[in-house]
Amino acid sequence: MTQQFYVSPEQVMKDRADFARKGIARGKSVVVVTCEDGIALVAENLSRSLHKIGEIYDKIGFAAVGKYNEFESLRQAGVRYADVRGYSYDRDDVTARGLASVYAQSLGAVFTAEQKPFEVELAVAEVGATQAGDHIYRLTFDGSIADEHGFLAMGGQADAVQARLLEHWRPGAPLAVALSWAVVALDAPRQAGGLAGALAPEMLEVAVLERDTPARRGTHRAFRRLADDEVAALLATGAGTDTAVGQGGE
Repeated sequence: MTQQFYVSPEQVMKDRADFARKGIARGKSVVVVTCEDGIALVAENLSRSLHKIGEIYDKIGFAAVGKYNEFESLRQAGVRYADVRGYSYDRDDVTARGLASVYAQSLGAVFTAEQKPFEVELAVAEVGATQAGDHIYRLTFDGSIADEHGFLAMGGQADAVQARLLEHWRPGAPLAVALSWAVVALDAPRQAGGLAGALAPEMLEVAVLERDTPARRGTHRAFRRLADDEVAALLATGAGTDTAVGQGGE
């Protein structure tokens, strides 16, 4: 009779966590940054069709790193949840906090009950009437949820990207400046690795959750994806105004 080896629950959970972290770290980083004009979602992504960033509902955006098929299934489930809740109750009842709670339950259930955890990390962002009213929630592979303030970085060498954002970010900056901060932060691991040249617009996936869209564009939908030429123009503007913003914030 074959005797099964005993593995403690603590070791099982540690092995699952290490497995998920390694999968997430192999990808490219994603940055979410709040600014005066809304919330910028920026990812290093060469694909034009396999998006890391997407729209969930009127004022809610989604960003992810890790295995595409896993986080895309979660994004689609989030869209269905938001549509049903908004139709059954009211559009204002669909919030990033509620969506993040649903994602946390799903990720936690898979991590504890399934043989293989999801190799994903998610961000759910909701733009408010003012920058102080913006919400960003980070969800990890084990269902942990954190309320981030101002910005976050995840995936790849997230610690280096987060540290660079911490050096630059200040509230009240326009979109162009916030975008330039995000790109500089995403470029930090490449520069540390000796790669020449900055990230070009065609190497980026960029979207923005715009503030006060009913008055500005006549729609409830705040999510807008930016084309390469618009990203290039914003980066050129942001590079020139970053110093002025820094002097004004001192």
